[in-house]
Amino acid sequence: MPELSPRHRMLVLAICCMSLLIVSLDNTVLNVALPSMQTELHASLAGLQWTIDAYTLVLASLLMLAGSTADRIGRRKVFITGLVLFTLGSLLCSLAPNLESLVAFRMVQAVGGSMLNPVAMSIITNTFTDPRERARAIGAWGSVIGISMAAGPLIGGLLVDSVSWRAIFWINLPVGLAALLLTLRYVPESRAPKARRPDPVAQLLVIALLGSLTYAIIEAPTSGTVEVAAFGAVAVASLIALLRYEHRRKEPLIDLRFFRSAPFSGATVIAVCGFAALSGFLFLSTLYLQNVRGLDALHAGLWMLPMAAMCFVCAPLSGRLVGSRGPRVPLLIAGAAMAASGVLFAAFQGETSNTTLIIGYVLFGLGFGFVNAPITNTAVSGMPRSQAGVASAVASTSRQIGGTLGVAVIGAVLASGVTTSAYKDTFVAAAAPAWWIIAGCGLAVLALGALTTGTWARETARRTAETLVPEQTPVRDTASARS
Repeated sequence: MPELSPRHRMLVLAICCMSLLIVSLDNTVLNVALPSMQTELHASLAGLQWTIDAYTLVLASLLMLAGSTADRIGRRKVFITGLVLFTLGSLLCSLAPNLESLVAFRMVQAVGGSMLNPVAMSIITNTFTDPRERARAIGAWGSVIGISMAAGPLIGGLLVDSVSWRAIFWINLPVGLAALLLTLRYVPESRAPKARRPDPVAQLLVIALLGSLTYAIIEAPTSGTVEVAAFGAVAVASLIALLRYEHRRKEPLIDLRFFRSAPFSGATVIAVCGFAALSGFLFLSTLYLQNVRGLDALHAGLWMLPMAAMCFVCAPLSGRLVGSRGPRVPLLIAGAAMAASGVLFAAFQGETSNTTLIIGYVLFGLGFGFVNAPITNTAVSGMPRSQAGVASAVASTSRQIGGTLGVAVIGAVLASGVTTSAYKDTFVAAAAPAWWIIAGCGLAVLALGALTTGTWARETARRTAETLVPEQTPVRDTASARS
């Protein structure tokens, strides 16, 4: 990639941030629109789960493929393709005549989305070669997630109440088109010096594993035992085949040796637990506020504002703590706060009182605000520099897997306890087991944060790095020694 002027580099950063904004905003505004979609499209609870999971499932399956493809054929080409597909998918979603079409068009969106975030991060990394400039650029990139968390519920509520749920997809059109035109004009092409070889067999096994597992969980409350067991068996068989196949590959899609590093394994599970808790939390909150309390979409978004505001405030603070003291303190804070929020709702029915509802939202926003920044840092800590990008991609994929499983599991638990005839009367009791699952996710983050950031864990990362690429210098987490 040619050397760019400071102004040109900032413009490239702004373009990449635009792509992250529409992808992140799309997820947060969608949750507020779920009850309206349910009414107009006559959707079941499982149908609502699929409108979310169809997107995150495809995204999780294709993130690593998109990143390696961009390294091979050109990051700019793949980024442009992603913008076109995501914008087109958004348009199609706004025109969907029924639930089945909406789910299919959400998958088109996800194919495009898989080409945006990981590729944009690669573009930023190659555009900002100075370490300090790169750190500031990545910080600005990460702050966009906080902005989308804060603005999403309000924007979604305004659009749903003033126009319809279809309008939440319209906001992607001008932003996506502007980003596309600016990319064509200002983003230079770049490729990796040595791209990883494609691994189509492993890619298909990942899709089979995630797809069959998600289907089995979502459809368990309503489908027959034989059907659920069959899809569960496919998931198990796909996992076994993936592990055996990848073990023999010279350049596997997922290098299983990474999991010998305790920080990497911990970051992977933390990402799954943290984002499962987030997706489940948003799913339950939206249905409760609108379908039980009877609030419109805008007022439901206002009620969730304390959570979003805490995410916005705590995310940059977490990043500074990671830089100064390492990932342990932010992970401990995150796990404790998320677990406390789940317990408040599960054991004390915190949603039934305005005061405890706000406290629960503040606690969860505090926890999730602290959990995101340490994940990538923990994943790449001790890894060889040549493998840091792959480790980061696995962490990103784990986030999406967590989001998929969170909606699937929480929705299935809720569906098994709530009754259609007495929805409002049974919702709180039916949601209690789901809140306990969210509390358990928080406790897992707390325990793994303590276990995988200490001296023993760093030693496993060092040994793993020597196994992977003995001659290369590992990425050193200088702050972690002081945590």
